[in-house]
Amino acid sequence: MKQLVTLLFLLIVFSSATARHEPWVTLEYPQDKDKTWWDDAWWDEGKLQPPSNYDVVMEEVEYKNGDTDVPAYLFRPKKPGKYLPVLFQHGRRGLDELTLPAVKRLAARGFVVLAPDVFSARFIEKLPMEHDDKLDSDVAKGIEVLLKRKDIKGNKACIVSHTRGGYMSLKALVTHKKQEKEIACYVSFYPHWQDPNLAEPYQVYRYATEINDLKVPVMVFVGEHDQYQRIRPIMEGIAALEEKGRKPALIVYPGVGRGFDFRPPKVRTFADDLATKDAFQRTENFIRQHLK
Repeated sequence: MKQLVTLLFLLIVFSSATARHEPWVTLEYPQDKDKTWWDDAWWDEGKLQPPSNYDVVMEEVEYKNGDTDVPAYLFRPKKPGKYLPVLFQHGRRGLDELTLPAVKRLAARGFVVLAPDVFSARFIEKLPMEHDDKLDSDVAKGIEVLLKRKDIKGNKACIVSHTRGGYMSLKALVTHKKQEKEIACYVSFYPHWQDPNLAEPYQVYRYATEINDLKVPVMVFVGEHDQYQRIRPIMEGIAALEEKGRKPALIVYPGVGRGFDFRPPKVRTFADDLATKDAFQRTENFIRQHLK
């Protein structure tokens, strides 16, 4: 009897594990198709690319967009000098104790990073359901402000975002025409690639039409266990960009879900940490590649 109970228990555990991962059993991860993660220097010689690490300082700044004062955080390397410019756009959580450190981690790679707090500018509480199009304008204006700084290199920036910030950034680039002349690349962690104000079927089955006009190089990160209604528009949007020959980069991290880059320590996993570190290093390399 004891052996039978043990056997049944093992069958249940095995069946649950198999069912949980079944969607990926017969599919390759996107990054495995062309092995974009492959590194001959590591495989042949055992060499690892050393990360860039800078001590970072932060200041609170503000800029005008019409009659609206937009508060923002400015992170930059402590060491004096000029650095490549990046705009970080927060998502639906806003900039709080969990998401603000992501801006610092980005600046620690050696960038001047402006992070507009567009919710505070419009007196919007965190985690809003609806989307206000004025926020997209605030993001676009932030790009202009960043590029006027005297401590940056070059005349273009890259934009990094997560969750709904991916949609606001998309609108800033396409609707407000900030791509190409002012923005050299677009990076987003599990972006909400649909207008939040549209009905549910659009959220699940369609991607934001602005993606069709997104022309700058794109890199997107998403967790394997993200929500289906977020993953599908991302996959469809990436497919649309591929069909147009724009070669977007999509990285799907095994074993992690939504928010892997800012989940708090008490619920954080080893996989979350590995994915986050890898994503930030890939982001640095992608930005440097396109802001030569």
